[in-house]
Amino acid sequence: MSKLREKLQQSEIWKSIFRHNYQDTNRNRALQIVDNVFLHLHPVRIARHATNIGYTWGMGGITFLLFIVLTVTGVILMFYYRPAAEYAYEDMKYLMNDVAFGPLIRNMHRWAAHAMVITVMLHMFRVFLTGSYKAPRQFNWVVGVILLVLTLLLSFTGYLLPWDQLAIWAVTVGTNMARATPFLGHQGPFGPELGMKIDNDIRFVLLGGTQVGPPTLLRFYVGHCIFLPIIASVFMIVHFWRIRKDGGISGPVRNSKD
Repeated sequence: MSKLREKLQQSEIWKSIFRHNYQDTNRNRALQIVDNVFLHLHPVRIARHATNIGYTWGMGGITFLLFIVLTVTGVILMFYYRPAAEYAYEDMKYLMNDVAFGPLIRNMHRWAAHAMVITVMLHMFRVFLTGSYKAPRQFNWVVGVILLVLTLLLSFTGYLLPWDQLAIWAVTVGTNMARATPFLGHQGPFGPELGMKIDNDIRFVLLGGTQVGPPTLLRFYVGHCIFLPIIASVFMIVHFWRIRKDGGISGPVRNSKD
């Protein structure tokens, strides 16, 4: 077994992935982290407080884990779902009643979505309580707020996809509030002055019409499965990158005497 391992480590494929060996020197420890795309996901060293579950709650990592669960289960669900008004509800019934492990996959996706909304809020609550939004982390706080909004939008757009009465009327109520959006809604402040009407305001853009219908289902499906996940992924990459550049997870506030 050891000979096989040595032969594997001497192969060109192994060397192309792991550029440096694992000799126990300070230089090689840094090089194998910096020069390897997989190992570079983790810092060379972390502060002691960063591993304290009582300080971080682990909400950031749990949120990312839930996002991965949602991505995997969402891709599986896409094999059994067609975003058309005449098929959507029947596909959901087929998934729940005839597909092997269909209820498990759908419920994993649903409850992971609910849990992600909760963990994002708890994560931001922890960041606020510990003052981790202060300098030099103001930019990353703004990125976190954007990720919170994207999480809520992902949850909202996914709510319509079962295409049952609960989903249709919930989205109807939700999108009706868009009519009062300042500048963009035909019933909002300054909306009529800017030429906003029922057939050209932000609600019309969201619904693809003046009421919830087949175009709405298609728009919500594209937004939920393609547009919003891509944007959220980009902002998560920036978020993780800024954590590294800002010195890792912020530590507890120390007294001036310390």
